Amino acid sequence: MTIEYLKTAKQSAQSHDSDTTATVQAMLSAIRAGGEERVREYARTLDGWHGPIVLGPEHFARADQALSEGVKADIRFAHRRVTDFAQRQRDAMQEFSHEFMPGLTAGQRLIPCQSAGCYIPGGRYAHAASAIMSVGTAKVAGVGHIVAATPAQGANGIHPAILYALQLCGADTVLALGGVQAIAAMTMGLFGCKPADIIVGPGNRYVAEAKRLLFGQVGIDVLAGPTESCVIADDSADADIVTADLVGQAEHGPDSPVWLISSSRTLAEQVMARAPAAIAALPEPARSAAGAAWRDYAEVVLVSTPEEAVQVSDRYAPEHVQVMARDLDWWLANLSNYGSLFLGENTTVAYGDKCSGPNHILPTRGAARYSGGLSVGKFIKTLTWQRLDRSAGGAVGQVAARISRLEGMEGHARTGDIRLHKFFPEQTFDLGSLDDYPADSWSGAQAASTKPGV
Repeated sequence: MTIEYLKTAKQSAQSHDSDTTATVQAMLSAIRAGGEERVREYARTLDGWHGPIVLGPEHFARADQALSEGVKADIRFAHRRVTDFAQRQRDAMQEFSHEFMPGLTAGQRLIPCQSAGCYIPGGRYAHAASAIMSVGTAKVAGVGHIVAATPAQGANGIHPAILYALQLCGADTVLALGGVQAIAAMTMGLFGCKPADIIVGPGNRYVAEAKRLLFGQVGIDVLAGPTESCVIADDSADADIVTADLVGQAEHGPDSPVWLISSSRTLAEQVMARAPAAIAALPEPARSAAGAAWRDYAEVVLVSTPEEAVQVSDRYAPEHVQVMARDLDWWLANLSNYGSLFLGENTTVAYGDKCSGPNHILPTRGAARYSGGLSVGKFIKTLTWQRLDRSAGGAVGQVAARISRLEGMEGHARTGDIRLHKFFPEQTFDLGSLDDYPADSWSGAQAASTKPGV
């Protein structure tokens, strides 16, 4: 049986659109010109926030008082799971030093970024878990200064659960800012903060576009798009659970793709039949978001073999892949392109979204083909170093000189020549020659062009 699409998406997500780009470019230009006052103006007009941008101890004290002990215990539970996982990641990264030949020692160091900006989205939901995923992970990585930015909800300010999580994770500075203005402020080091070396965290299309446009001036984690989830299920799966998991992820937004790949036509048809009722049972705004996502972006694919399922899933390269099928170890060994993998009926994406441990800031729009999600490694630079003694310099220097001349880079070659002549004045080395390379060859032409007067 060939791969068969029982439901296809009416729309496909695009990385960005021209209107969004123009809007973000204009805002960034205005902030560069107007600085902090322009940012405050955006906070007032876009977020409805007229209070201080940099939050003080009193804001965190009020947040602590506003939350029940049960809520705070849940946030602490999530914090432990996420930071425990991050610490395991950090422990798996190693520095090393090795003598690769007598006198030539090289290695790598792991050095955290000095400053990081963590964006925590606002909008419809209070993303306390996102605060933990970004700030908590940066803290474990050893980042020296962590700035968090999250939008105020009008005069109500920032949700107390987010503030509690940010304080628990150890954010050094918290800005009541959302959107483009938050990304710009952290990049430019406004409001007394250090300019960020890297900015992480999900957000809407304007946040994603600001990160894209500022990349290079600042590092970023991923170019995040709408949340994506794929379920792979065979005839052993429970149709109600599959439906609930797809609908649950669709509530992220009206443009959040959800995909079902199944080897069971019966299961696929059951899910398609039950999804509308499951969506209708949600409260607003989740109902409208999930309804639009299912209508416009959902796909249901029928396959005949596990290998075909892997082929389809890896082509999607989803942010989340959830497997409810036999032989889970086989799927773990054979799936390649995903942000994070959830194995078995007991393992839903929502657990990873909130508190089970692995980070939920993940690649979307096919980026899982070449990138993983947020980890301590995103905040740590892997830097190499090397040291040669005189003997190793003699062996390496002559080869480097010859290769440099092969490439037509005479200046490079002479940095080796001068050392060999200084440290080995009595020795003769084969350092190559411009005359060694035919004039009609590419390398010879390049080498000839380095001769004085040519």
